[in-house]
Amino acid sequence: MRRIVSTSPGARRRGASRAVAGALTAAGALLVSALQTGPAGAVGTPAEAPAQPSSRSSASSASSVADFWTAERMREATPLDLLSTGTEASAPRSGKAADTASASVRRGPERTVRPTLPGTTAAAPAPRSFPQAGGPWTGSGAVSKTAGRVFFTYQGRTASCTGNAVTSANKSTVITAGHCVKLNGAWHTDWVFVPGYHDGQAPYGKWAASKTLSTPQWTASEDINYDVGAAVVAPVGGQQLTDAVGGQGLAFNTGYNKPMYAFGYPAAAPYDGSKLIYCSGNTIKDPLFSTDHGMSCNMTGGSSGGPWFTQFDEATGAGLQSSVNSFGYTFLPNTMFGPYFGDDAENLYNEAQSS
Repeated sequence: MRRIVSTSPGARRRGASRAVAGALTAAGALLVSALQTGPAGAVGTPAEAPAQPSSRSSASSASSVADFWTAERMREATPLDLLSTGTEASAPRSGKAADTASASVRRGPERTVRPTLPGTTAAAPAPRSFPQAGGPWTGSGAVSKTAGRVFFTYQGRTASCTGNAVTSANKSTVITAGHCVKLNGAWHTDWVFVPGYHDGQAPYGKWAASKTLSTPQWTASEDINYDVGAAVVAPVGGQQLTDAVGGQGLAFNTGYNKPMYAFGYPAAAPYDGSKLIYCSGNTIKDPLFSTDHGMSCNMTGGSSGGPWFTQFDEATGAGLQSSVNSFGYTFLPNTMFGPYFGDDAENLYNEAQSS
């Protein structure tokens, strides 16, 4: 896998200056097309976004989707950003977020949702490394079960991202990046979540999406500031997702400059997608073209959609999800960016958990 330069092929932005567009590249299926469509301009609010479907319901049966994703297909799935760009050196297209340095996401009162981790056993010794620019998660704990790889079909080809199971009313909600459910105007198909993925194995099952959703801004124009997606997955063997693996907590409108941990399944060099990787450090607010959080992190393609946590406990592997891996700039190597979880991210979560 290659280095994440612009997490999502969407880190290409239409309407941006040539210099800005050239600075962003698909980096790890992270920001696949987050900045790819729509005219340059200020970030829109839900009321301003064109009326478009904000979700997609699957017509395929959960069993047929799960059967489609054999161990071989999962191992061979390509990080979404590589499929979107064709080559690592491809210049990204531009999108709405490129010219929104002064824009801000909608922010309301802080809200947290506590983790739900039934049946959690004692965790193995954790790495206890802060900051960490990128390395394998050698601890166990909740994150080793709630985080997983996401697989889907994009433009007729098999692709991958990362996702995370969260506490929810329906016990069936997965949070990921917006470009990991919809890209270039089309919703992905054959979407499945594999928690605890390891070397082609699905130790906790393959959970097919019955519905995928995104924020109004990502749905309408693939605005990188709102690169958040969700999936509602069907039961497996009569069991709901978080009954099987637990659910991480969430936090909305918590502000910037926080100690955070990021997790993902990067599959571009030097990683191969076989194991869970993590980064940790004190975050910054993007000083350039987005309203996102930034963190020193060398994860690459395939890590898009992986969870960022505040209040993360290395001993238990539990925390509050506050962002997802989204994109990076070519001129800022080894730095990952993730969207601010404001009101629209919270509304997306509420829509998903009520489905």
